[in-house]
Amino acid sequence: MNISAYFQERRTIVDNALCSMLPASDQYPHVIHQAMYHSLFAGGKRLRPILALAAYEAIECSYRKILPTACALECIHTYSLIHDDLPAMDDDDFRRGVPTCHKVYGEAIAILAGDALLTHAFYLLAENAKIEGISVERVVKVIAEIANACGTNGLIGGQVVDLTSEAKQVDADTLRYIHQKKTGALITASVRAGAILAGASVRQLEAMTGYGDCLGLAFQITDDILDIEGSIEALGKTPGSDAKKHKATYPALFGMQEAKKQAEIAVQKAKNCIEVLGERGEVLSSIADFVLYRNS
Repeated sequence: MNISAYFQERRTIVDNALCSMLPASDQYPHVIHQAMYHSLFAGGKRLRPILALAAYEAIECSYRKILPTACALECIHTYSLIHDDLPAMDDDDFRRGVPTCHKVYGEAIAILAGDALLTHAFYLLAENAKIEGISVERVVKVIAEIANACGTNGLIGGQVVDLTSEAKQVDADTLRYIHQKKTGALITASVRAGAILAGASVRQLEAMTGYGDCLGLAFQITDDILDIEGSIEALGKTPGSDAKKHKATYPALFGMQEAKKQAEIAVQKAKNCIEVLGERGEVLSSIADFVLYRNS
């Protein structure tokens, strides 16, 4: 399949849905909504919402039923990027080729914009229960799933260990924890959310979980690699920030050749996990290849 065309089509669908499901950018108080839109529509792959839609489609058909959940996942991801870019965290000036939220709107509004996106995400998750054909019980499971992936058992926990590990020698287990929690947890939750809402069987959900875990690891290893080998034009930010901040990365710990090998192994494991889905897992398999060979 043409995975680039697929992503472009799905990005457009997600972006249109986001526009319809968020407060208007000119709604009072204007500055907070403008700051939310600034970061949310600065670009990006929309990987997490697309994964949720693809996982749903691997079991069911009408992915549009879960667009509120897909949009919620992108809101959560963008919130995490806004906060990650703050001076107290990674202190980045650019994200996706545009000035970061705090550089445009100040630190206080940037913090509140991230908070607003996270809060609105859970509103959207709950709203998904109003769509005909979507089980309220499954929505509740997804809310718990995503909340756990965002908290100290997931994204926040990984971010804490990432910050406290800067300029320190870390072992492979610690590095893997950072990657699985900071990045992988929400990717896995995105896949599981789509599968749960589609009514996946125990076997299907186990397959999707394994796929998400391996894909999340591959995604972050590839990010580590791109921070060294990527271009500013493709990345939308200055490469080399990990080394400058003495962050724990796969290339730093294992070397570039081994890091690339580990990314390839993780992607192959992800694809192996969803073999039980047969032809219905082909899109997810193509997404795994996309994660491995992307340039941004």
